[in-house]
Amino acid sequence: MELSIIITSYKNPELLKVCIDSIKKNITLTDYEMIEIDCESEEATQLMMREDYPEIKFYAFKENVGYQALLKKGFEMAEGKYILIMNGDAVVKKGSIEKLLEYVRSNKQVGLVGPQLLGFNEELQYSCFRFYTPMTIVYRRTFLGRLKFAQKKLDLFLMKDFDHKSEKEVDWLMGSALMTSREVIKKVGLMDPRFKMYFEDVDWCRRFWEAGYKVIYYPSSRMYHYHGKGSSGKSIIKTLIFNRLAWLHIISAVKYFLKYWGKPLPQHN
Repeated sequence: MELSIIITSYKNPELLKVCIDSIKKNITLTDYEMIEIDCESEEATQLMMREDYPEIKFYAFKENVGYQALLKKGFEMAEGKYILIMNGDAVVKKGSIEKLLEYVRSNKQVGLVGPQLLGFNEELQYSCFRFYTPMTIVYRRTFLGRLKFAQKKLDLFLMKDFDHKSEKEVDWLMGSALMTSREVIKKVGLMDPRFKMYFEDVDWCRRFWEAGYKVIYYPSSRMYHYHGKGSSGKSIIKTLIFNRLAWLHIISAVKYFLKYWGKPLPQHN
């Protein structure tokens, strides 16, 4: 098997259907399989997968086990030499999968490659980043992010000094769409289970760099991605009291910084 496409989803069968249909419509490869791993699975998704997509390997978790656990199950079920990881809210464009696959095939030093992500309004979605610092979290999660000096720091984090039109080595990529290979994963390992939500992709990309593999943003491949707005810039009191996801983000950040405390950042071009 040449390629395994692992799709992860959470309580959104409508978007998942759009994702799957976009793959079936736009992919030109024949030697591939699709695997759908559903988190806190609901009857509507299970029914859709059984009736509409019986050819797709499907596994349903009853509980919210976290992103890394979904991918771990997907890897266990996958048979492909190459692996494309996709969130169920991503939509592929014609040729986007093939371009990622060819890039990984042709560049053995590359461990992870990700496409340019677009909103459904065709606007650029920032999906490649510089590594977090503790203050990045503070600026993103509090009113301090509205201050000019903080905005400059956040712009650097989002790589707004880069035009996002050419391929580039980057610190880390959003985990919404990533291509890698089975061989490289065996060397780097799966995502760290201590990160149930948030920072799994940051940590994973850092480990790819530390293992000697490049992480590449590759805008010749383009995909759409539905990405909800977070709580950045809101009152810190409201954010911390009412937003469970903000808490999870902060907890994962603490785990990440403790894991890499005192260790130098990977260097690249």
